[in-house]
Amino acid sequence: MPFVPGDLVHVAALGKGIIREVRNAQRYLVDVKGRSLVTTEDQLTLREERPGKPARARIEPASRSTQEYRETAQPVSLDLHGHTVAEALDALSAFLNVALLAGSPEVQIIHGRSGGKIRAALHTQLKQLRSVRNFRIDPRNTGVTIVEL
Repeated sequence: MPFVPGDLVHVAALGKGIIREVRNAQRYLVDVKGRSLVTTEDQLTLREERPGKPARARIEPASRSTQEYRETAQPVSLDLHGHTVAEALDALSAFLNVALLAGSPEVQIIHGRSGGKIRAALHTQLKQLRSVRNFRIDPRNTGVTIVEL
């Protein structure tokens, strides 16, 4: 079964990921836990969403030009309420990729004020991403992180 960019997959021995690019000879560029790797189709299985959870929107294929993204998609914020830490990190990766393609200079990540597990994991992930220039807690709302791309 061929995969397309935006498919949520499970990579054998590594975990959840998202297809970023289809390459020659049934090889795929996949983001897993904030890192990109190239793997073959036999190492991938399509991830099924859990019952009761809304299906996530598929990210548009890479064949769209950057200009098309800028014209159609201007992501501003991502709300992570109701997500587990793993789901939040997956959603963050997909959201930041779309925001970068859209040319957004700044985005907001809404993680909430209580608990702090998602916020801590989010900040750890953001520190490791080269595309993130800076991030900070919104001084007007401690449940929001502002990310500069």
